[in-house]
Amino acid sequence: MVLGDTIAAIATAPGEGAIGVVRVSGPEARAILQRIFRPRRPGGLVAFRMRLGEIVAPEGEVVDEVLAVFMPGPASYTREDVVEIQGHGGWLPLRRILELVLALGARPAGPGEFTRRAFLNGRLDLVQAEAVLDVVRAKTEAGLSAAVGQLEGRVSQRVGESRDRLLGLLAAMTAAVDFPDEVMDPGPQELLREMDFLLERLAADLEEARRGGILREGLRLVICGKPNVGKSSLLNALVRAERAIVTDVPGTTRDAVEEMVNVGGLPVRVIDTAGVRETQDAVEMIGVGRAQELIQQADVVLVVVDVSQPLEAADHRVWLLASCRPRVLVMNKVDLVEGPVLDQVREVFGVPAVAVSARTRAGMADLEAMVAEMVWGGKVAVGRQGIITSARHRAALAKCQEHLRHARDSVVAGLPLDITSLEVKLALEAMDGITGAVADDELLDRVFADFCVGK
Repeated sequence: MVLGDTIAAIATAPGEGAIGVVRVSGPEARAILQRIFRPRRPGGLVAFRMRLGEIVAPEGEVVDEVLAVFMPGPASYTREDVVEIQGHGGWLPLRRILELVLALGARPAGPGEFTRRAFLNGRLDLVQAEAVLDVVRAKTEAGLSAAVGQLEGRVSQRVGESRDRLLGLLAAMTAAVDFPDEVMDPGPQELLREMDFLLERLAADLEEARRGGILREGLRLVICGKPNVGKSSLLNALVRAERAIVTDVPGTTRDAVEEMVNVGGLPVRVIDTAGVRETQDAVEMIGVGRAQELIQQADVVLVVVDVSQPLEAADHRVWLLASCRPRVLVMNKVDLVEGPVLDQVREVFGVPAVAVSARTRAGMADLEAMVAEMVWGGKVAVGRQGIITSARHRAALAKCQEHLRHARDSVVAGLPLDITSLEVKLALEAMDGITGAVADDELLDRVFADFCVGK
């Protein structure tokens, strides 16, 4: 990427729509617009004022009727001169407009390059830049709230507070090493007190980041059970649509069926698996093996039993198979039995269970509430302080925590202060990697690779 040149791209999604936008950023943005835009009324471009007119090709052909706006830097998204041309939302007129812009000296923008320029020009830090994509991809209200909070700088503020404490700790240690005759050496107790405070804060941030990751990446909720207990019906009830085939024939589901759904405010990838049983059918055996793999990878497993039929050893085998992950016992088909039967099932398994009817949707709200309680601790909500959702941020926090623990161990062991300070410096560098205070091209390429071209 070359800062200082002019870039352009279609900023709206592919396909037909009411409006489409071509975005241009760089020093030649205004001049390019003036050469292809003919305003409906006389007068020059006025900053931040929308003008109605036509985009005209060099030979005089009108390409499209548009609205155009010029936003001079640094008061623009990229802090460069920016032009946006709003035309009709078909692919062809937008493509023609973009071709005219490129012919006048702009180059095609790369993925996320407008937001990358906003970061490099100091309008956003890296956490806020990543939040732009999270806002676009949010699947639930809580996910959107988390992304907006990150975009507003709440996560950066939290990270910055810890970073400032780390910097202060490193500064005190470095000064004591470099100027031993002038600066008092911070004693072990003072160092340990500050390190323990930071480690406690990092542990809390990492735990919250674990939950926050669900808002960004989605919860893997795997439905399992022996054949014909109503697993596919349960998936359909959760997604409120007929997504899985439902029949009375055991073994109908032979491969996993996956759907994204909002469960109690959480984005959840619900995965219906093949019924777990011993079988000689080669295709079904593959499905059963796949079900076992998915159970191992799940965040939460719903183990379904059919309470309208006597429990079998196979039900217990599936329950034990799911013991490696957080699990919920789901008693399905409660519309076909009386209350005492449910009490007997609970007693046999010895665990709390949720009673549902996938056919009538009875009890589904209770099931969704239990899942939210297991992974979030109650109602899903995002506080005003923001929440860390990115796997990259979690990895950086974990690295910071690791180096700070090593620093603490060196203090306890009585090692020289200059050795301890090296670990604190590495912890600080890990923290700086979150906001992009320390960021190389490889990191930026990785962060912006998932952005669309016009963002």
